[in-house]
Amino acid sequence: MSDVAILINTTVAVAAVVLMIVRFKFNPVVSLVVGSAYLGLTTGLGTAETVEVISTGFGDIMAEVGLLIAFGVLMGAMLKEMGAIQRLVGTLLRVFGPKRMPYAMSLTIATLLQSIFLDVLLVISAPLARNLAPKVGRVGTARMATALAIGLECGIVLMVPGVGALALAGLLGVPLGKMLIFGLILVIPTVAISVAIMSFLFTRGWWNPEKDEEHFHQTVVDDEEDEWTDGGSGGTTPRPDAGGGVAQAQRAATVTTERTEHDRPLILLLAPLLVSLLLIATGAILDIAEISNPVVSFVSEPLIALLIGLIGTSFVGRFSVGQHRIQKAIASGFSESGQILILTGVGGSLAATIAAVGLGDILGKYFTANHAAPLLMVWVVAAVLHIAVGSVTISAITAAGILAPIAPTLGLDPVLIALAAGAGSLFAVHVTSNTFWLLQSLMGQTTRGTLKTCSVGVSVASVVAILLVLPMSLVL
Repeated sequence: MSDVAILINTTVAVAAVVLMIVRFKFNPVVSLVVGSAYLGLTTGLGTAETVEVISTGFGDIMAEVGLLIAFGVLMGAMLKEMGAIQRLVGTLLRVFGPKRMPYAMSLTIATLLQSIFLDVLLVISAPLARNLAPKVGRVGTARMATALAIGLECGIVLMVPGVGALALAGLLGVPLGKMLIFGLILVIPTVAISVAIMSFLFTRGWWNPEKDEEHFHQTVVDDEEDEWTDGGSGGTTPRPDAGGGVAQAQRAATVTTERTEHDRPLILLLAPLLVSLLLIATGAILDIAEISNPVVSFVSEPLIALLIGLIGTSFVGRFSVGQHRIQKAIASGFSESGQILILTGVGGSLAATIAAVGLGDILGKYFTANHAAPLLMVWVVAAVLHIAVGSVTISAITAAGILAPIAPTLGLDPVLIALAAGAGSLFAVHVTSNTFWLLQSLMGQTTRGTLKTCSVGVSVASVVAILLVLPMSLVL
């Protein structure tokens, strides 16, 4: 089949996936499998090979990152149950003060808390950020909402163990230690610069509280009494009236438990997660330095490191909140990880099909080695897909899958493609995104306000990230 025909059919397959998700509201998993099947059949792979490629692509990505994603989500579910995030935010407020809180919170979310499923992390952290907003200043709501949006979205695709970052690393064959180090190098300046840019705009008059914020009576509550969450479905349940007898009775009944939980040092609750990340980073550093130690090599393998973190978090959780609550958190984590695993797997199926039809060889003819154009192309493709589909993870995986096969031809390090795809997938988080509407409701913004804090804020981060990735191609 001619190169033009393959390019056309690939374009049609990707466009069909977008149309099925956006226009006909098909499940993304079904849409991605249909797109993969169409591409294989129309480019001459044949029925048997098409099915084999789809299955193999799914299996390969699951073998690479399936357990890693599951371990990360389970760890996050237990940290949520222990109240570690609420306490971490309170600690950040005491250490950094209200004026620096947007930076501290966004950087912490982007780097440290990515084991927690995005919607769950948002539901937990948004009420805390909202109560802190008045202490930040007149545009506190704008700054805190932007900090949340940028930290959440950047972390999920740029920072291990964010599910997007894990999927991209597995898809492109990037060692997780390397993805962790370069993701950390990229995400810290990206988040800090982006929050600074948006804060500058807001303090210079781009935020109008009368038009950009919802106005209604709100009782100011402590960090620990913000809202009750439904355990991770992405919605919230209104907190019972603070002055009601039922609420008082419930708080009285749980005060002993809460006091016991708060007696546990925060560093103890987070220690297993920190150890996991430290082990993974240590392995990557030793690989770069060409230092070999069998014991260190074993425990620094991402699968073993995260397993150690998961076991450690489980023991700490049982010690802190009891076995029953930890078992409930694990059950919730299994429920959350299922949809992530399947979506990641079928993203691998599409990428495998694209590779099998030879798209990489075709695109490789149009680019020169050590040139920035492929990275910009990855960014553009991911950005366009995200605008259409509204899913950061789907757009990043699809964009990386399209251009991953040309990496060896161009001499580009696959980690650059992973970071460029992640950066592009951040562009224009808008009304098709669940995060957009959660941020609007939980932070008390109007749609106009959310377009500024979420859509523009994360888009600024997307542009900043790719501008930082491009110079990396000169040294990798």
